Amino acid sequence: MPAPPAVADAELDAWCLRWLASGVSETLFTATHLSTVVGVRLKDDREVVVKVRPAAARLAVCTAVQQALWHAGFPCPRPLLGPVPFGGYAAHAEVLVPGGEVLAVGGDAVERYATLLADLIRRAPRPQVAGVLAPHPPWTAWDHEHAGVWPPPDDRDADLNAQPGSVWLDDVARRVRQRLRDLPAGPTVVGHGDWCAQNLRWRDGQPWAVHDWDSVISAPEPVIVGLAAAVWPAGAVHRAATVDESAAFVEAYQHAAGLRWSAEQVQASWAAGLWVDAFDAKKLALGDRQWLSPDDAEERLRRAGA
Repeated sequence: MPAPPAVADAELDAWCLRWLASGVSETLFTATHLSTVVGVRLKDDREVVVKVRPAAARLAVCTAVQQALWHAGFPCPRPLLGPVPFGGYAAHAEVLVPGGEVLAVGGDAVERYATLLADLIRRAPRPQVAGVLAPHPPWTAWDHEHAGVWPPPDDRDADLNAQPGSVWLDDVARRVRQRLRDLPAGPTVVGHGDWCAQNLRWRDGQPWAVHDWDSVISAPEPVIVGLAAAVWPAGAVHRAATVDESAAFVEAYQHAAGLRWSAEQVQASWAAGLWVDAFDAKKLALGDRQWLSPDDAEERLRRAGA
């Protein structure tokens, strides 16, 4: 796993001057995880965000999806360019959208989160138009082509398939993957693969800005919704969704999108959600942290028909 890129001030200034026609006047913030994200004020007074990360072919498609959604009126930052080279990495720039807050869990929050995802999927370009988004981020990649049950994790140097602890999660993942293979796939759509509270900002209860567009994926709609249903409160609270919160999200999404899914489509949502929960739990078990209980997993497996 490559480390987040080190971005020197002089290098960033030169990049902005070349690609944005203005050098850096002030650094507003810096954040690092899988990428290095720097907010800057340029010398022409524009405020932009530059995101630097390892190059990948899918990033250009992710940016194109973000651009299309911005033009369609969806609340996301406007991309300015990219990805283009940044040293040995790739970078893109977008307009800084400051402010907003994380919407607290409770009240009608689940309906708001689900409705916003339905709006995104409705406005997004079709997969045939968007282009190839594979390989997907590992927390969404139940159908990965790597050896073993688990794909390489995104944020640590470890082989999850070689970990002796938490073997019960290996069984959960195998059952989930088999169930998703057995269920009818259905048509694919473009959506957001990390639909959790920490990536969404609201103002006065209304959507303000959705971030993390490197997490765009294409998959059957119930799969994208199931992934979101499992994680949507994360960031507002320090946990994944409860079973009841996941059930409420799947129901609220169907209502917002004007859909009524078959039993198998609902089961696909539960299976996909359990994949991301199990993947996160397997990673966190390396540090003796629990993210998913066996009882919770068994209930989700039951609802997935697995």
